[in-house]
Amino acid sequence: MTEHPHDSDQDSSAYAMEFCRDPEVAKLDILAIAETVRDAGNLHVLKATPNTCFWGFFDQSLPPVLTINSGDIVYVEALTHQAGGAPDLMMDQGVRDVYEQVSDRGPGLHIMTGPIAVKDAEPGDTLVVRILKTTPRLPYGANIAAHWGYLYNSFRKERITVYKLDTASGLAQPAFAYDFKERPLYNQPGLIVPPEATHREPIKTHVAIPLRPHFGIMGVAPPQKGRVNSVPPGPFGGNIDNWRMGAGATVYYPVFTPGANFFVGDPHMGQGDGEISGTAIEASMNAWLQISLLKDFPIGSPLLETQSHWITHGFHDDLNQAVLQCADQMLDFLQTKRKMSADEAYALMSVAVDFGITQVVNQRRGCHAALPKQLFLPTPDLPEV
Repeated sequence: MTEHPHDSDQDSSAYAMEFCRDPEVAKLDILAIAETVRDAGNLHVLKATPNTCFWGFFDQSLPPVLTINSGDIVYVEALTHQAGGAPDLMMDQGVRDVYEQVSDRGPGLHIMTGPIAVKDAEPGDTLVVRILKTTPRLPYGANIAAHWGYLYNSFRKERITVYKLDTASGLAQPAFAYDFKERPLYNQPGLIVPPEATHREPIKTHVAIPLRPHFGIMGVAPPQKGRVNSVPPGPFGGNIDNWRMGAGATVYYPVFTPGANFFVGDPHMGQGDGEISGTAIEASMNAWLQISLLKDFPIGSPLLETQSHWITHGFHDDLNQAVLQCADQMLDFLQTKRKMSADEAYALMSVAVDFGITQVVNQRRGCHAALPKQLFLPTPDLPEV
């Protein structure tokens, strides 16, 4: 492999780290990470194969397929569990091998690559995942208006729309669609629908969808023992489905088990907040990730950092409770990381923090709260009132 990703926003990342941590410690961490990037021995390749993928669950007892040092870069392949919606367009031999050979599936739907163990990671640490670059594996993706979609009772059918992806323009366009009739419900992981069994209908309204490549699923081994369904998200991450988790973003995860055992899956090429029909534009994707450890930055739930915002998350069966959890996470973030008083933080959240619905289709509803970084940049004092 000849491509070596580099950070293009070192200054903003440095500011972000100093925003919440001791400046001198943060600078030392940044310098240490930079040193590891320069070492070609710290670039790992993790392909999606029957030996590196697991399907439909998370389990802290899964052995790692790769072990890395903090600060290493990993090129990782992730496969969509919905390639069977258009197998002639969304499956190559590598994808077919996983579909044909990974038989232990469920209770969820998603294909994961990993786990990746990080040396010296211990419970209480924070795993830092910087998404450096993403690229689609194949130039097609599929959306399913599924029986778990929010408006299924209005349509009473499931429908698959296949999109053509154009990375040059950064757009996706619907190519065709068909009603799913292979089974009473699309409820079996890895269903493959032969093209000759479908009536592929042309799209009447031409639209161009902005590409938002991201992993719907990233996370660490969950705190509980045993097999955990891959559908609902949790404090370990998992199926968060926040489209902001793309190239240029950094995600922080609390570590619950030795090694952390990080994984990726459910790659998306485009999604709106809510993911209302049940899925995004699902498509296999490759990515370059830098994975690091922090020992002095404790958190209790996934935290997202973009160039402009810090974003907390809440997950609950009840959307109201998801919003409450998300608000509690933001209040805690402002108090513990920004050292604000509870009263000042609460007021700030109401006037400057944007709350949004991440998704409503993953059993547990998701909410996110976005705090603009620019609120804390030095500004001239306003006239006294």
